[in-house]
Amino acid sequence: MLKRKRSHSDLLVGKAVADSKTKRLSKRIGPQQIAVLHHVDVDEVAAESLLEAKIGAVINTAPFLTGAYPAMGAMKLFAAGIPLFEVIGDEPEAILRRVDGAMVTISDERLYLHENDWEYVAPLRRIKREDLHEKWQEAHRQLDRTLSAFIDNTLTFAGWEKDLFLKPLRKLPLKTNMMNKHVVVVVRGKHYKEDLRILSSYIKECRPVLIAVDGGADALLENGYRPDLIVGDMDSISDRALLCGAEIVVHAFPDGRAPGRARVEQLNAPFHLLPAPGTSEDVAMLIAFEEEAELIVTIGTHTNMIDFLEKGRKGMASTLLVRTKIGPKLIDAKGVSQLYQPRLSWNAWALFVVASLVPIGAILAINPVTRHVAQMLWMQWRMLSF
Repeated sequence: MLKRKRSHSDLLVGKAVADSKTKRLSKRIGPQQIAVLHHVDVDEVAAESLLEAKIGAVINTAPFLTGAYPAMGAMKLFAAGIPLFEVIGDEPEAILRRVDGAMVTISDERLYLHENDWEYVAPLRRIKREDLHEKWQEAHRQLDRTLSAFIDNTLTFAGWEKDLFLKPLRKLPLKTNMMNKHVVVVVRGKHYKEDLRILSSYIKECRPVLIAVDGGADALLENGYRPDLIVGDMDSISDRALLCGAEIVVHAFPDGRAPGRARVEQLNAPFHLLPAPGTSEDVAMLIAFEEEAELIVTIGTHTNMIDFLEKGRKGMASTLLVRTKIGPKLIDAKGVSQLYQPRLSWNAWALFVVASLVPIGAILAINPVTRHVAQMLWMQWRMLSF
């Protein structure tokens, strides 16, 4: 549990959980523990996952916000009151390995580790509001230049990769039937959980095929759905989701290398291996398209420059090509929760009140005692009115 000394506002003591992958760290860390990560330009999804874990503080061995583009993660953490610190110096991997699972202290912008005794680890810098504001302004000044480079990169790679996407994917012996059906592709992107809840009525009524991309499988399970198909490199999905009974497609690089293969084999889960260019969400949409789905609805997909920069990609050639190929079959539901929040209208509230009063009135009408009381009150009112 994180402890603070009132006499020293910067003195924090707690267990540290360290990882070079924030999405892995957010699954391991507990409430009020100190997150130690290496994440350049912390994105909004990573910040939300840390906040959901109820962390006590964050130490980053990389800059929270470089000013290259307006990443939202640090702003979101700061606004939630989470103390943010950056490590001054090099050797981030050594620091992560050293503090993971240990009791640490942050005192006077210095990091200490408790083994046999308290040992000094590294100097820190407390992130202040003006630091974030300065980098935020710098990011917006750089935005046009960043966008120009992003577009150039996208168009260049689209020219190189177009032949790969014109060809169909390797045919897989899938048991999941998508022909002439609606398909929902769920990706761990911004507002994916909220969008999934908003579309719950559609999912229950239309019963679409549910394809999860990596961590999207956990989102489906948390909302009471079981994915039919899981596609990805399996780096942000829980063992529970991998063993939920869904059909699994391990996305491999075009040359056959598949980082996620070892993990699925270790769990003894059956899977298909699919070498393909692009991102796993691109591959998921292409699978639905080539399996002749009638409609493809995407939730949480990455569709703009900020989304892709947050994923460490300098362009979106594969996504541009895939969306161009799929065409009118694709409906992007990303951010629908920001557009529409279901609420009861005044007419609905009035109908609810009337419907509630009807059974009460019926009970009063048939009960002899209440009927007698009503008659007495009526007579009294008539006498007072004269």
